[in-house]
Amino acid sequence: MVIPETFYCAQQINIPPELPDILKNFTKAAIRTQPKDVLLWSVAYFNALSKGECLPVKDRLEMNVATQKTDTGLTPGLLKTLHKQMASRKTCSEEELQAKWKGLCLPMDQLKTLLSLGSFGSDIDWMEFFALACSALAGGLTGTLKSACEILTEDEEGGAARIPFDTFAKLYTYLARVDGDMSQEHIDSFLCSLQPQVNKQSGMIQVSNFYICRK
Repeated sequence: MVIPETFYCAQQINIPPELPDILKNFTKAAIRTQPKDVLLWSVAYFNALSKGECLPVKDRLEMNVATQKTDTGLTPGLLKTLHKQMASRKTCSEEELQAKWKGLCLPMDQLKTLLSLGSFGSDIDWMEFFALACSALAGGLTGTLKSACEILTEDEEGGAARIPFDTFAKLYTYLARVDGDMSQEHIDSFLCSLQPQVNKQSGMIQVSNFYICRK
C-alpha cells in the first residue's frame, strides 16, 4: 500500500511565537563568540539555554585567533565566559570543567596541561584553576595577574581594572607557590607593601598598583 504524500499549507504549520527571538539571539551569540566548531558550540549553547544556565557566549567580539601571532586556544574573552559559567561554585569536578571547556571549543590538550600543572584532585578549586588559565594568556607572574584583573573587574574596558584585594591575594599566593621560587616571607612582604594603597581604595587593588613596580 502506497502512503499518500501529505501536503501542508502555511496555515497548517505552527511556528512557536518565541522561535524568532531564540534564533535571533543564537545568531548574535555565534557572531560574538566565533566558535571554532559551530555545531559543538551550538549543542553547549542550547543545552545551557534549556537548563537556564549561563550561556557560553562572549561579551563582545574578539580579534580572530587566526590573526594572532600564537594560537593559544584560550583567549581573555573565552576565559571570562568560562569564569561566568563556573564562578558560582567554589569547586567543580573535572567532568564539569571538561564539559564547559569542550563547549567553548577549546583544545583538550591545553586543559590537560593546566590540570596537570595544578595537580588537582577530584575537587578542583575554581579560582586556582582560573589563575593557571590566566598564566596561559600572559608571560610571567605580573602579566598573569594583570590578565586576571582585566577579566575579573567590573570596571569598563580600558579602566583601572579593580578587583577585591582578597581575590588578588589568593591568586598571587597560589601562583607564587606553584612557581616554587618564592618564600612565604617574600609573598607576605609583597602583599603587605600593597596594603596602604589598597586601604585608600576601599579594599580594592588595580593594575597600576602592582604592574609598574613589578615589571
